[in-house]
Amino acid sequence: MIEVNHLYKTFEDKEVLHDISACFENGQTNLIIGQSGSGKTVLMKNLVGLLDPTSGKVLYDGRDFTAMSKNEKVRLRREMGMIFQGAALFDSLSVLENVMFPLDMFSSMNYRERVRRAQECLDRVGLIDAQEKFPGELSGGMQKRVAIARAIVLNPQYLFCDEPNSGLDPKTSLVIDELLSGITKEYNTTTIINTHDMNSVMGIGEHIIFIYQGKKEWEGNKDMVISSNNERLNDLVFASDLFKKVKQVEETGHEG
Repeated sequence: MIEVNHLYKTFEDKEVLHDISACFENGQTNLIIGQSGSGKTVLMKNLVGLLDPTSGKVLYDGRDFTAMSKNEKVRLRREMGMIFQGAALFDSLSVLENVMFPLDMFSSMNYRERVRRAQECLDRVGLIDAQEKFPGELSGGMQKRVAIARAIVLNPQYLFCDEPNSGLDPKTSLVIDELLSGITKEYNTTTIINTHDMNSVMGIGEHIIFIYQGKKEWEGNKDMVISSNNERLNDLVFASDLFKKVKQVEETGHEG
């Protein structure tokens, strides 16, 4: 579980995050949503330590991340897996070598054990047959799945995903969503996903934080989104005709 208590972040004289408090539970897909510039990426960077809050606390199962020494933060980061907006794979390494990279850096396993563990993770994302290929030979969706395999290879307790469906078609995005949701349940991770994808919100949004102009505007789950009276949330989620129809059916019981 990750707790955020009264988090503020200011750059010079510009306040980007204002009094954010939230609790992200284990075994759930926790989504952070908001328009571009809302502060959700800054929030995630504060969660993983890429930025330091101006004030407030970030607690990892009761451990105050913001008060830790540099070495303590390094040790905690070994419990984190991260999936970036671009897959961020090493072009010169094979798929297997990409997934093995965190093991090479941080594990005490011997080479055979590292290979076996990396292959287990590739099998989990359905890419065991691609282990000898290089990233340039893969589709965007396959690259994201390799990135997921790499992110879970150290059995992380906390999994962070920054726009995992960016640049993917809807069908591939669904595959990625189902994979992240399944892994979250299987490993009982605390999974936090920054996303613009409203299909993800309605598909796997077990816990959703809506950020508007640096403030937590709304909090709930995918079922509560449909019945929400928050106009700013509705403007974001129901921008497409499809979701407008879903909202209309919910409110009236029939299509217009």
